[in-house]
Amino acid sequence: MSSASGAVSLSRLKRRALSIGAVKAFDHAMQFLLPLVLVRCLDTATFGEYRLLWLAVGTIMSFATLNMCGTLYYFVPRSEPQRKRLYVHQTLIFLALSGLACGFFVSPANPLLPAPIRPLEQHGAVLPVFVALWVIASLLDRLPTVDERIAWQAYATVGVSAMRVVLTAAGAWFTGDFHVMLWLLMAVVLTKTGLLAYYVGRRHGLGRPWFEWSTFSEQFRHSAPLGLNAAFYGFRGNADQWVAASFFSLTSFAAFSVAAVVGQLVHILRQSVMESFLPSMSRLQAAGNVRGMLEMNSRGNVMVGRLLYPGLAFVFVFAPELVTMVYTASYSEAAPVMRVYIIGMLASVVEMGSLVMLLRQGTYVLGVTAVTLAVSIAVSWIAAHFFGLPGAAAGSVLALYLDRLLVLRRVARQTGIALRQLQDWRTLATQLAFAAVSGLVAWFIAERLAGGAAAPMRVAAGGAVFALGYAALYLRRSAR
Repeated sequence: MSSASGAVSLSRLKRRALSIGAVKAFDHAMQFLLPLVLVRCLDTATFGEYRLLWLAVGTIMSFATLNMCGTLYYFVPRSEPQRKRLYVHQTLIFLALSGLACGFFVSPANPLLPAPIRPLEQHGAVLPVFVALWVIASLLDRLPTVDERIAWQAYATVGVSAMRVVLTAAGAWFTGDFHVMLWLLMAVVLTKTGLLAYYVGRRHGLGRPWFEWSTFSEQFRHSAPLGLNAAFYGFRGNADQWVAASFFSLTSFAAFSVAAVVGQLVHILRQSVMESFLPSMSRLQAAGNVRGMLEMNSRGNVMVGRLLYPGLAFVFVFAPELVTMVYTASYSEAAPVMRVYIIGMLASVVEMGSLVMLLRQGTYVLGVTAVTLAVSIAVSWIAAHFFGLPGAAAGSVLALYLDRLLVLRRVARQTGIALRQLQDWRTLATQLAFAAVSGLVAWFIAERLAGGAAAPMRVAAGGAVFALGYAALYLRRSAR
């Protein structure tokens, strides 16, 4: 009986995991495809305003919640109904206060409003109200899953995401006016806030208790360290975009933000593999098999390298053509920036987040993130001054390599395993070399055969040569 029950529970967990994964994939796909519509409906300056809005919102969200929503996964499932309500209410209160503070931060009434945000001042009170509500409504992205209401979470996430895409695209298509688009986004966030209020009222109730200082203190102390690390990491990821927004026009910033999309695609692939390997790695570490855990991490990184390096090499050599095809020639400035980012993405193949968590090195990584954040800002600021738009991306690239080096050395010291043995460096280097050679050959032949052709023709010719060359190199290696 217990065996059957366990099988049913495992089957249910798998269905939940697949449902959540499908919802995330849908949301990411929508947010990736929307700019492809917007760049064809908006002029570059207006598209720059749109990207600046979401840069501000994304940066704010990296520190506004301080992981308070995440702590609900810990506190709610193990509590009786009245205590569940208390934790949810305390999270809402925190988000409301944080949202008000963040709204004032981007408000024209703030005398210390950062210069890069000033182009959004013209929209008045709409922006701060939108930001405040977005912070509060972010609880809807987690709470139904915490309550194991996966269907509710799926409908809410997909519905809000689809509404956001349709209204934003419609506003851009029919008006081309960012102010109209901002009001339509306000309708989206009001709908999301209303859904949150309905869900909390129906599932947890809106009565007392609302707040207990001792309970809130415990919840906050649990969330703050993780939230602070996420804030540093999130801001480091956006620091170069803020530098670009500070140094260059909205038109150039729009191109810069387009180039950063390559990092989001890499993150999705990297995250998917990590989440697949993490349970097995955790069991190995719990059993004391640290070497086995590291070998599994290494195998996962080799798998990612096999998938990622060819794609990065192809995008690197054909960046101008791909930018023109996907985002139009108006964003041609993005191509050299994209190439700088790709150099950094090569290091992201070596995933360290799972090892940091399993070895409980969060405090050390917090320090590393703080140091690399400072390095990233300083280097991007200086390089942007001397090398223009591509230089603004240099800080995040250097920070990524520095982060990997410091964390790898820490893992080597903690496990007693030499740095050269932590990863299959030889295989990774071979994969990178094959991808680089294939890319150069593809570019050379496409330049000779289709040098004067349109971008799609050059990409098609280069893609065929690249695929054949990469396959030939691997077959030759396998035959040895």
